[in-house]
Amino acid sequence: MSLKRNKFRSKGLTMNRRDFLRSAGAMSASFAFPNVTRLRAEDAPTDRWRTFEVKTRVEVLKPSGVTRVWLPAALISETPFQKTLANAFSAEGATARMVEGRADALGIISAEFLAGVKPVITLTSRVATKNYAVDLSAPGKAPKVDRAGLKHFLRPTKLLPTGGIVKATATEITSGAKTDIEKARAIYEWIVDNTFRNPKTRGCGLGDIRFMLESKDLGGKCADLNSLYVGLARAAGLPARGVYGIRVAKSELGYKSLGTSSENITKAEHCRAEVYIDGYGWVPVDPADVRKVVLEEPPGNRPLNDEMVKKARARLFGAWEMNWMAYNFAHDVALPGSAGASVAFLMYPQAETTDGRLDSLDPDNFKYEITSSEIHSTNG
Repeated sequence: MSLKRNKFRSKGLTMNRRDFLRSAGAMSASFAFPNVTRLRAEDAPTDRWRTFEVKTRVEVLKPSGVTRVWLPAALISETPFQKTLANAFSAEGATARMVEGRADALGIISAEFLAGVKPVITLTSRVATKNYAVDLSAPGKAPKVDRAGLKHFLRPTKLLPTGGIVKATATEITSGAKTDIEKARAIYEWIVDNTFRNPKTRGCGLGDIRFMLESKDLGGKCADLNSLYVGLARAAGLPARGVYGIRVAKSELGYKSLGTSSENITKAEHCRAEVYIDGYGWVPVDPADVRKVVLEEPPGNRPLNDEMVKKARARLFGAWEMNWMAYNFAHDVALPGSAGASVAFLMYPQAETTDGRLDSLDPDNFKYEITSSEIHSTNG
């Protein structure tokens, strides 16, 4: 993965999608939003752009020597479902910068705190999102795409190999499929039928798909089940990518399990998947959320033939409700300036001290809070 460092000046300003406020040296960056219209209940058409403000505050509670912190920024490329309007950060006394990996729409806020400096960083992202659906009834005129760039989403990664048992499984699943859309759907249906959501899985899971298939342990959470989709699709010759992000609002489609219950979204990270199909473009899928509906939608443990499950299953091949913000498509992410190993994906804040990498899910040593608020809604 090639990362690009952005040069910048420390200066307060109002940002659009491409303009980032960055701090360098022993200084802090600040950001001011213009006045905005708060969402009203009556302003809730289905087909509309919704603007969310997502704030992440990270504090390393037990720093040791030089402390480094990395945060995922909101998606740095525009898509039909998300426009990133701003990523702004403040890191008092730190050297901080934005590092980009364009191939994966990856933005990393990277901050370094010297010994004696309190390691606190805040990131404020503003995004506009819109419910997204692809008409799968017949091939149409798909948006133009960089054909060479699609090869990037066919590659194997450390936890998403495309040979061996992954290739054999993909071949078996798609053996009766005649078209790419049939292959993509066959993999989706197989995952819904054969996997399950494991509530004991820590965080969103690891996404180690070879282990899942070899051990025949097909339980996990979104990073497991949707990574399995991506790996199997790539093994079947279909460009596919994980989309790492976080839920930012409650569901408007009646699913309590597929949204947030408050403005505190600290534990609402969720990854999705997309598969590229000629004539359709990038098609959104989310078999992991079907299994989440099965397990968690009240009263819980619903069968696959339950009407709510069937509705979710039909919708989540080809459509996403965008009460969710995307971060990036990246795998095997090398954290800038880190002496440690790369991370399989960047969806959580990361940090390390001279004692080593911190556990981003350990609140006793590494504390962060993420909040979300909807600030505007427009038709169209």
